[in-house]
Amino acid sequence: MLYREAGQFKSTYAADAAILPIRQDRIGLALILAAAFIVVPLTASPYLFSAILIPCLILALAALGLNILTGYAGQLSLGTAAFMAVGAFASYNFVLRMPGIPLLLAFAGGGVMAAAVGILFGLPSLRIRGFYLAVATLAAQFFILWFLTKVGWVTNYNSSGVITAQPMVIAGFAFDSPQEKYLLVLSIVTLMTRANIGRQWMAIRDMDVAAEVIGIRPVRAKLLAFAVSSFYCGVAGALYAYAYLGTVEPEAYSLDLSFRILFMIIIGGIGTILGAFLGSAFIVVMPIVLTIVVHFLDDTLHLNVASSVASNLELMVFGGLIIFFLIVEPHGLARIWQITKEKLRLWPFPH
Repeated sequence: MLYREAGQFKSTYAADAAILPIRQDRIGLALILAAAFIVVPLTASPYLFSAILIPCLILALAALGLNILTGYAGQLSLGTAAFMAVGAFASYNFVLRMPGIPLLLAFAGGGVMAAAVGILFGLPSLRIRGFYLAVATLAAQFFILWFLTKVGWVTNYNSSGVITAQPMVIAGFAFDSPQEKYLLVLSIVTLMTRANIGRQWMAIRDMDVAAEVIGIRPVRAKLLAFAVSSFYCGVAGALYAYAYLGTVEPEAYSLDLSFRILFMIIIGGIGTILGAFLGSAFIVVMPIVLTIVVHFLDDTLHLNVASSVASNLELMVFGGLIIFFLIVEPHGLARIWQITKEKLRLWPFPH
C-alpha cells in the first residue's frame, strides 16, 4: 500500500511529463543516491570499488551513450569501444601537451573529439541503415584502433603501446585510492545522466520518412545522435583509462568491449536510461558470480570442470540470455521493473 499516487495532483505540464511522476520514485532515487555517495564509500572494500563499482558505472555511461544512438535514434552501432578509445587518447594528449589543463576539461575535450569522430563516421547513416550501418561502424572500430596503434604521435612514440595514465588531480586534490576514484566517477556519471532525450530521435527511429514529413530534419537529427552518443562514450573511455585501468592502450578498447556494451543495452533494456545501469551491473557482476558458482560446485560435487569449459561458460551464458530476452522480454530488465511497479500501483486488485 506504500506505492500509490493517490492524492498526488499535478498542476503543470512539466509535472505531468516528469521522468519520475510519483513521489515514491523520487524518494527512492534520493535514497539510492544517498547510499551511493555516503554509505558505500564508508563500507565497501577496495576490491568492490576496483572490480565492480567503478567499471560498472563507467560501462553504464558508455551503454547510455550507445542507448541514445541505438535505443532512441534507431541507429545500430558496433564501434562504441573505438569512440571510447578516441576519448581516452584525446584526454591523454590534452593533459600531456597542454600543461596545467584541468583534468575535467581534458575529459570533456576527449568527449568533444569523440563526438567529432562520431559525426564523421555517422555520415553513412544519411544513406544507409540497419545492418549496413552496423558494418560501417564496425569499420570505424577497426580503423580507429589501427590509427591509434600506427600513428606514433598519438601514443607519444611509446614503443610498448601501453601508456601509464597521468595522475588524476583536480583542484590540487589527488584521486589515488579506489574510494576517491569511485566518488569521482559516480559524480560524473550522475551529472551526465541528468539529460532530456529529444523526441526527434524517437521519431527518426520509428519512421524517418514520416519524421521528415512533419518537419524533422533527418540529417541534423542523425548526426546529432552520433555526436551526443560519441561524446558520452568518449568521456566513458577517458574514465575507463584513468579511473579503472590506469593505462591508455588500444587493446583495452577491442571489438569485444563493443559487443559487451551492446549486450548491456539488450539485456538491460533498449531505449531506457535505467536499462543502461541494469545491463551494466548484470554484465559486470555475472562473470564473478559464475566463477564463484563453478568453483563451489567443483569443490563440493567434485565435478572436475575443465578450465576451457569454465572460461567459455561466460560466453555461453551471454548468448543464452540474449536469445532469452529477445524472445521473452525484448525490452529487457528495465521493462520487467516497469511491469513490477505497475503491479504494485494496482495491488491488491488484479487489473
